[in-house]
Amino acid sequence: MTDFDEVTQFLAHARERVDAALARLLAEGPRDTDDPGRLREAMRYAVLGGGKRLRPALVLAAAEAMGGDAESALPAACAVELLHAYTLVHDDLPAMDNDALRRGRPTVHVAFGEANAILVGDALLTEALGALAALGPHAAEAIRVLSRRAGVRELLAGQARDLDLAMSEEARRSIGLEALERIHVEKTGALFAAAAELGAIAVGASVGASVGASVGASVGASVGASHEARERLSRFGLSLGIAFQHADDLADGDHPAMASLARRRVAELASEAMAQLEPFGKAARHLRGILSWVSASAAVR
Repeated sequence: MTDFDEVTQFLAHARERVDAALARLLAEGPRDTDDPGRLREAMRYAVLGGGKRLRPALVLAAAEAMGGDAESALPAACAVELLHAYTLVHDDLPAMDNDALRRGRPTVHVAFGEANAILVGDALLTEALGALAALGPHAAEAIRVLSRRAGVRELLAGQARDLDLAMSEEARRSIGLEALERIHVEKTGALFAAAAELGAIAVGASVGASVGASVGASVGASVGASHEARERLSRFGLSLGIAFQHADDLADGDHPAMASLARRRVAELASEAMAQLEPFGKAARHLRGILSWVSASAAVR
């Protein structure tokens, strides 16, 4: 089996596990017969209608890199995907990107109405934070990380910056790579960074302590080692997320004047991300595989 086959298989398996867990979280219960505005139905439509599940796969791969069981990270993986789905529902609204299609289907506001789409986004964000409660004693730290990354200083700041750019045709034409990448850092990189760090948090500080000896002296062999490992995974996720967004832009033909610069940045970001994984050894093979998959997708554009 080639490295590409292995990462493809890992991503497919991760998607199956996450989809099943999301379906359980959003399943109709005995009290769901009264569904005003088809809100619960619209939530399932928004979340269970496809997608690569790359962000939750990153959570699971990071948990493995920490020496933990990916099963223990499923609540965090679901939380990241629920939050991602909320951002897509709101991004598609007429007041934002005004998109009519998402993954080959009508967007939530087209299928269920604009007001319901706002409620769906609110509900998915709430469910995302609630899903982290399953992490027990680590839930508060997980909520802190996800809230910070998805909040007004990072993800939402990036969306606001993107909206400002969309309102000015001159700004869109003249934007440089540095300004564009700042948006990528906030809108995409922040959630990738959260996903990687949440994988470490999900397996717990006790695992982090034992993993210290196996990932090398630079990480250490104490609960403090868990903090350094988390920082490394967070930086990995950030670089991966920026690279992913550049690759996505290349695939969509966005910012064609910067295509060669974007490809160069993907290579640079991949090198930075790979360096963060060095102490984790073979335990990080799926993280390396995801990184290589993203890098390869940019190289062929």
